[in-house]
Amino acid sequence: MTEPSKNTRMSTLLKASFDKPFWFFFSFATLMGTLCYFILGPDDFLIAIRNDVGELLGILPRMVEIRLLLAGVIWMMPPGKFESLVGRYRGFSGMLLAEFAGIITPGGPSAAFPFLAIIGRAGADRGIMVCYITSWALIGVQRIMVWDLPFMGAENTLTRLVVSLPLPLLAGLIANQLRFKPIFGGTPASQDQNPS
Repeated sequence: MTEPSKNTRMSTLLKASFDKPFWFFFSFATLMGTLCYFILGPDDFLIAIRNDVGELLGILPRMVEIRLLLAGVIWMMPPGKFESLVGRYRGFSGMLLAEFAGIITPGGPSAAFPFLAIIGRAGADRGIMVCYITSWALIGVQRIMVWDLPFMGAENTLTRLVVSLPLPLLAGLIANQLRFKPIFGGTPASQDQNPS
């Protein structure tokens, strides 16, 4: 690879990484940090910074780990296989699969959201993406095992599970009816339903 193409790639990567949303959130965080410093004082500000850095250092290894794991899975698949797999399951059957995937996805947001971004870029429609993340958030098996069963008991956990099962599908169906341009590579909901 020549030096100019390396520079071009790096420039493109930096532009994509530090886009308008990044600068919006950076400015907002800076403003909130400044307000915290002046309203609460320097001692509370330093405690907040120390806690934030500690939290970041705790999350960062897990984010790197899950991204490497997902990248490895996709890298080992034959070219185009992941896209064809995502493309094969559209509509209601895709949402059923997405709900199941959301239920069994372990871990927190550092596991679920990279996967969500990957299936979005592979062409999943917004209904599938909304169904997946809603399923993960509402009825993830790790939440049931760690929180629901120990704190609520089996009967209440089962009740919540039965009541929550249709909600990701409902959210996905509603998302497919919304008429705006998708963020990732998916198609608008109006194009997802094949009229023929």
